[in-house]
Amino acid sequence: MADVKTAPDLRSMVLGVDREVPLLGGGRTRYVYLDNAASTPALVSVAEALERFMPYYSSVHRGTGFKSRLSTRAYDDAHRVVARFVGADTATNTVIFGKNSTEAINKVSHCLPEDALVVSTCMEHHSNDLPWRDHARVVHVGVTPEGRLDEEDFDRKLARFAGEIELVAVTGASNVTGYLQPVHRLARKAHEAGARILVDCAQLAPHRPIDMLADDHPEHLDFVVLSAHKMYAPYGTGALVGPREYFLRCGPDYSGGGTVKAVTLDHVHWHGVPDRGEAGSPNVPGAVAMAVAASTLMEIGMDRIAAHEARLTAYALNRLMEVPGMVLYGSSDPDEVEERVGVIPFNLEGVYHFLLTAILGYEGGIGARSGCFCAHPYVLSLLGLSPAEIEGWRTRFVGGDESGLPGMVRMSFGLYSNEDDVDRMVEMLRRVAAGDYVGRYRKTPGLCMFVPEGYEDRMETYFRLQGCPEDATEGASTLPES
Repeated sequence: MADVKTAPDLRSMVLGVDREVPLLGGGRTRYVYLDNAASTPALVSVAEALERFMPYYSSVHRGTGFKSRLSTRAYDDAHRVVARFVGADTATNTVIFGKNSTEAINKVSHCLPEDALVVSTCMEHHSNDLPWRDHARVVHVGVTPEGRLDEEDFDRKLARFAGEIELVAVTGASNVTGYLQPVHRLARKAHEAGARILVDCAQLAPHRPIDMLADDHPEHLDFVVLSAHKMYAPYGTGALVGPREYFLRCGPDYSGGGTVKAVTLDHVHWHGVPDRGEAGSPNVPGAVAMAVAASTLMEIGMDRIAAHEARLTAYALNRLMEVPGMVLYGSSDPDEVEERVGVIPFNLEGVYHFLLTAILGYEGGIGARSGCFCAHPYVLSLLGLSPAEIEGWRTRFVGGDESGLPGMVRMSFGLYSNEDDVDRMVEMLRRVAAGDYVGRYRKTPGLCMFVPEGYEDRMETYFRLQGCPEDATEGASTLPES
């Protein structure tokens, strides 16, 4: 790989990486954010671009004023930048902006023909599984005990349903284990079986280059979906890239302003793409932010990011194995880091995973995540639960018993993460393993949150939303986190 920029250079490109946060018992420490697989912080270049753009922000398309013309150009250019980021041919493919990858995948599902057959896998994020269940017959490909795609099962199912399959839907990189998928090889196989392929690149995009390849290439990726909030542009945008003709064969999933050429009381004539897929006034600042982030990632060089991340992941795996009671899932081999992105799932024997992340946060100033990461079937498989154990958990949970929910802890890197971040995590894990933490933690109302008794967050010291009532309830949301 090419020479990588030093970690300090990369850190300087990201907002907020050296902010201090309060700790239980007093004092403050530099925050260590290891939840990048959920959302990344913003790039400095993105924030600066929006600061320059927002004074000129206006409505797009059909406006004749200068600000409207400028905003329209910026919005249209953002489509072109995202297309370049994934190597799409804009003569035959379109870029449709929406809220996120979840909405993008649902858009594709809405255009499926009646009784379509979709082949997905057991390692998918719910967003690349549940939309297909709503609109198609779904066949799931299995995974190995280590959590890799069972490609032999993939081949068997393609052979069994060849000629019937409308779409193959796979992740580009797992948000649980970080495993990279051989998406171009899978694309070749899908096309040979008469199907198109969709690749969920939400987790892949900030870590590795994406190339859809030419439309007539046997390993062409037919659809790609992205989320800007995982690409250092957390301003509420996702992108769907795919063939124009596919989206022209059905009406918009949301009808209304911006989607139509002409309307009478008796007739509606839809716009072409991307307009019919972007109903209402679009999130222009979000599109600009996503395009700037994509440009910045390309300027840094995805090979540089991958090289830095591979070294850091290998370092982290070696350090984590020093922690007593450490249980790693997926590959724990530091020599296999080229086959994954920087996502590491684990548990600590004897410590409930939700409690562990609470201690890490309150007493270590470390942001990590626990649970099933919106990939319940995959995580339950990695945990080695039997069908009877899974059914028992499901029955208890749906019945209102939230205790003992299965799951694991996940640490995940960004381009700015460094060895000091890993060392801080390992130090705290060793402390917890030794029982060296001070808080007495209780479960809060709602799902799976633990807080230390007697501790009150003073969030208003750091940020408070203007107009929020003074007596507004402090603390964690009671909304479920999957």
